Amino acid sequence: MMVKKMIACEYAWHFVGRPYIWGGDDPMRGYDCSGLVQEILASVGMDPKGDQSAQAMFEFYLSVSEREMRGPGALVFYGLRPDKITHIAFMIDDQHVIEAGGGGSKTLTEKDAIEQNAFVRIRPWNHRKDVVAILMPVYA
Repeated sequence: MMVKKMIACEYAWHFVGRPYIWGGDDPMRGYDCSGLVQEILASVGMDPKGDQSAQAMFEFYLSVSEREMRGPGALVFYGLRPDKITHIAFMIDDQHVIEAGGGGSKTLTEKDAIEQNAFVRIRPWNHRKDVVAILMPVYA
């Protein structure tokens, strides 16, 4: 595994248990799914510029990644179809992702996250049945 990929995977573990916050991209306040993945990728200089939604990250990484290559460092995109991506998660091994999940547009505070059991968590990559794509960024 390349050094950047290893660093990103290790860094991802630091966020497990942090609250899910809609629109969140702050280590102290909390994350939503794309905010978490952007934070992880930024740790190795691979975050696309600007605030990215899961859809925007899919469109960016679709052209600069290896497709369907599951494993540590891969990005798993969920949704209805390629133009309707609703969720993103970061693979930490061949079977699991770290994701900010369990909340939604009404999860705005840590109290909301606690009430909704919405946190950064580890799940099997296929815990949802709406996987659209798995993309492996080029960790150069």
